Amino acid sequence: MPQPNDLSRSLVALDQDSTLITVVEMSQSSWLVGGMLPGIERQPRKKLEPSPERLLALLHRWRDEAVKAGRNITRIALAFEAGRDGFWLARWLEARGVEAHVIHPSSVAVSREHRRAKTDRLDTALLKRAFLGWLRGERGHCSMARIPTIAEEDAKRPNRERECLVRERTRIVNRIKGTLARLGIRDFRPTLRKSAERLATLHTPEGSLLPPNVSAELHRDLARLGFVVSQIKEIEKARQKQLEQHPETGPHAMVRLLARVVGVGIETADMLVRGAVAATG
Repeated sequence: MPQPNDLSRSLVALDQDSTLITVVEMSQSSWLVGGMLPGIERQPRKKLEPSPERLLALLHRWRDEAVKAGRNITRIALAFEAGRDGFWLARWLEARGVEAHVIHPSSVAVSREHRRAKTDRLDTALLKRAFLGWLRGERGHCSMARIPTIAEEDAKRPNRERECLVRERTRIVNRIKGTLARLGIRDFRPTLRKSAERLATLHTPEGSLLPPNVSAELHRDLARLGFVVSQIKEIEKARQKQLEQHPETGPHAMVRLLARVVGVGIETADMLVRGAVAATG
């Protein structure tokens, strides 16, 4: 029995004579739109500037062409690969009567037998074949990503920002340790509260104080490290406050339960819950 949240194939029967099928190959400078129009032999392609209004106007124009060819278009299905543009376009189109889908890029099968030419035109043709197979309900063509709401996307931002800040903290600490290691100093801990004060008393194995340029650089690094650490604490404090204000609502209850039963930290519990919500809806 098909699962209601199965995104590996469409669960809606496809009537190709009444469905306008389109795909969009998106880049920062342009969008290449490819379509399959019922009643029309040619499969048109159109390059547009990145504009949702122009895309919607093109879809309506292609729909009108199919209607003139004697087809009754009741469904406009569009797909594009997940990328830097995220899900906003899918939500925008859905609000205007277009059935929009976001394809997992890694789920589209490509030939591995030889080096494959890669152009927007060829990528569009590949997406059309994969999307058509998905619409027919066949497995193995591609898999769709669930389209989150703005609120669901926003709920993930603290976790993602914290991950970036933790990586930045590690990078700064490693750079400080690497700078000191080149002078023969290996016992300095940048994360200690009084590390900046201790920096002024450090001596190299040769008995000299830190060179002035190195000392100035390390003080700047420690200042950056302190700022990053303060931002991490700010995010953690805000999350803890939200959990305390709404302990039994929505994902907050799941986070608290997971952290209590499994024994994982709040950050890990929150990341797992947000991921599960995004996957299942």
